[in-house]
Amino acid sequence: MTHQPTALPVADVARHARDVLDEIGTAVVGMRDSLELALAALLAGGHVLFEDVPGLGKTLAARSLATAIGLDFARLQCTPDLLPSDVTGSSVYDSATREFVFRPGPVFTGLFLADEINRTAPKTQSALLEAMAERQVSAEGTTRPLPRPFHVVATSNPVEYEGTYPLPEAQLDRFMVRLAVGYPDRDQERQVLLRRVSRRQEAAPVRQVVDAGTILAMQAGVENTEVDPDVATYCVDLAAATREHSALEVGASPRGSQNLLLLARAVAVLDGRDHVLPEDVKRVAVPVLAHRLTLTPTAWAAAVRPDDVVRELLAAVPGPATVASGR
Repeated sequence: MTHQPTALPVADVARHARDVLDEIGTAVVGMRDSLELALAALLAGGHVLFEDVPGLGKTLAARSLATAIGLDFARLQCTPDLLPSDVTGSSVYDSATREFVFRPGPVFTGLFLADEINRTAPKTQSALLEAMAERQVSAEGTTRPLPRPFHVVATSNPVEYEGTYPLPEAQLDRFMVRLAVGYPDRDQERQVLLRRVSRRQEAAPVRQVVDAGTILAMQAGVENTEVDPDVATYCVDLAAATREHSALEVGASPRGSQNLLLLARAVAVLDGRDHVLPEDVKRVAVPVLAHRLTLTPTAWAAAVRPDDVVRELLAAVPGPATVASGR
């Protein structure tokens, strides 16, 4: 029987989350909003994709997040020659026992960082599908469970960059959020330089703030938070509107509306509330829905962006008239 962790109260979840984000902020300049959404996604049980141009600190942010939340961490640099067994593991011959022994791959960890995931072939990208969906790996006829908690944080470069492979739609759909880091402003970039000089080393150390057991308890605390049915209806209406938009060939699936609700709930808890507001849904709508949308050829040729479609729908789809402010 699987032991169920004791759920933390909302106030404790929010306090731990603030401590984690403050610690990450000692190494990562800016990105507070993106990192908060990434942490919320992990607490909601999801996986995170950072997508932006190289050199903006995506890998540093992911590594710092893993360290601060105390999960076992493994990083895999994705390259075109990477094989699925390099992710999941494979059997090797043990000359002492004269038997083949399974050697687990880097995916057998608490937080798996797939760095530049779209620089490896779709076949290898898809090796992560079962791990992300079922928290298990099937290799060589045997199914092996992954540790709890288990999360994937991936970084990718824009598909226009040389040497990249577009992520398959099924793979993208498994990421709860896709986050853009963006360029720092002038003061933030100056701070990056001065911090590097003051450290006198390349590494930016981050202290562990919580452990895996606390993360499980925080996740249980998020799961215990109730949601007004009207907010759930609003999530459904937003997802349904993407399926009818003229610029979209494929809209968001029910997994999209579910992730929209789950992440909005986690964001509310991190804000110290035990109830979800329509504003929470609006805040997470673009990072949750945009990467699940497929543009029509006409819209793509006209340089329409999925992010803009989601923002258009947020302005057009009416939200709940009233939502209870608490229980």
